[in-house]
Amino acid sequence: MKEKLVVYKDRLIEYWNGRTKLQRGMIFGSFLLLVIALIFVTSFASKSTFVPLYTNLSVQETGEIKATLDARGIASEISDNGTTISVPEQQVDILKVELAAEGLPKSGSIDYSVFKDKMGFGMTDNEFSVIERAAIQTELANLIRNIEGVNSANVMITLPEESLWISEQGQVSSASIVLNLATGYQLNQQQVNALYHLVSKSVPKLPMDNIVIMNQMFEHFELKNDENSILDSTLTVYDQQRQIKNNIERDLQRQVQQMLGTIMGHDKVLVSVTTDIDFTKENREESLVTPVDEENMEGLAVSIERITETYTGEDMPEGGVAGAGETDIPNYIGMTGAGGGDYERIEERINNDVNRIRREIVESPYQIRDIGIQVMVEPPDPENLNSLPVERVNDIQQILSTIVRTSISKDIVDQLTPEQINDKVFVSAQPFNGKVEIEQAASNEIPMWLYVVGGVLVVVILLLLFLLFKKNKNRQKDMEFEEFVEQPAFDIPDINEERDSDEIARRKQLEKMAKEKPEEFSKLLRSWLSED
Repeated sequence: MKEKLVVYKDRLIEYWNGRTKLQRGMIFGSFLLLVIALIFVTSFASKSTFVPLYTNLSVQETGEIKATLDARGIASEISDNGTTISVPEQQVDILKVELAAEGLPKSGSIDYSVFKDKMGFGMTDNEFSVIERAAIQTELANLIRNIEGVNSANVMITLPEESLWISEQGQVSSASIVLNLATGYQLNQQQVNALYHLVSKSVPKLPMDNIVIMNQMFEHFELKNDENSILDSTLTVYDQQRQIKNNIERDLQRQVQQMLGTIMGHDKVLVSVTTDIDFTKENREESLVTPVDEENMEGLAVSIERITETYTGEDMPEGGVAGAGETDIPNYIGMTGAGGGDYERIEERINNDVNRIRREIVESPYQIRDIGIQVMVEPPDPENLNSLPVERVNDIQQILSTIVRTSISKDIVDQLTPEQINDKVFVSAQPFNGKVEIEQAASNEIPMWLYVVGGVLVVVILLLLFLLFKKNKNRQKDMEFEEFVEQPAFDIPDINEERDSDEIARRKQLEKMAKEKPEEFSKLLRSWLSED
């Protein structure tokens, strides 16, 4: 065995010395890459993947569970400001069962199980009332936590005190609830109405008017009636108008932010939009009279009447006609004779009809009377404000002017000049010093590219080892062939020397064989001895 190892060692040294520097570097690099790949794969395979064991915990609950896990020697991680605790993935199910058997996590709140543990003859009425109210608050908070999007809830209930005296005013309860909603989640109106109904039916003598519900940002949730209309009051109307105004501004801001963010980069643009909304709802009636022919301002002729009169008369003598009649006045001087005459009268009457238009107009509210858009753009080089080209600023100004022109009410925008529209847009290039750097959460999963690179390295190394082994095997076969296949040696004797006899020649061959191949010589001797 030792001789084989020495032979392999010599062959390996001979093979290494026979390689060039490039081939040595490739062999050494392949071996090094194989070692690095094995180290990476081993480290990532041995690394535990942490998954959440419990979420939405209080700080006290997290501390108790952390202490229990540390006492058992189980690794754990705390995240989300101490509200989430994570453990290795393969131990999650077992730990949930074992911790539940130990009564963890302990919320520290009072529920109905307290009555079973602490009820006794020594409990006073005041103590019972306090425990009863705390138990109702705890159970109601647990019910509210089942609503989607609600992480936790704080409930404060005021119960009426029982009195022996009859009162005209009935005593009622009240409830105040603060919801801790998940990030980015907003309750819809159906969930809010269901929440009011749930709280009202869970607490005795609690009308819905005595319930106040708000989130962690102290935004109040109103109760709406069946027609989905808020109770008529000045405050609720104001809330409606403010919500509509915020929705319009948010839509315009999102549109501008998305468009400019695609051009400049989403973290390079800051947009602010302000609007002036007209909430006036107008009902008016118009009665218009317009000519049929607007160019000549003439109507349509309905009836036409034309009257023409002509007269022609002769000269009359002075004094009139001779003689006197019964009606004549004696000795009255007759009139002087008049000359002859004629006249003509033409009269035309045309009755024209016009267009009579009657309109009943109901103008809807929510018309945009004015818009102001302010845009802050960070230059490509924050240290150099001139790195943002002027042409780019002008393009942004033109885009925003178009948005303003198409968003404002048509009756108002028709009266504005291009300069007035441009004044409603402001674009400025400034460095963003208060930019928040968001750290990417470290992923416990092994990236796919690492598997691909490791697989390629393993294939390359195996290929190199296969070629090396094959070449080494071929070389070994060549060496063995050279050992066993010898070329016949021709001994040419000197001319001056006498030829040896056959016995001398055979003895010299045996001596040569004994020197060069002792193993074969010994085998030959054994065969001769066995024959004798």
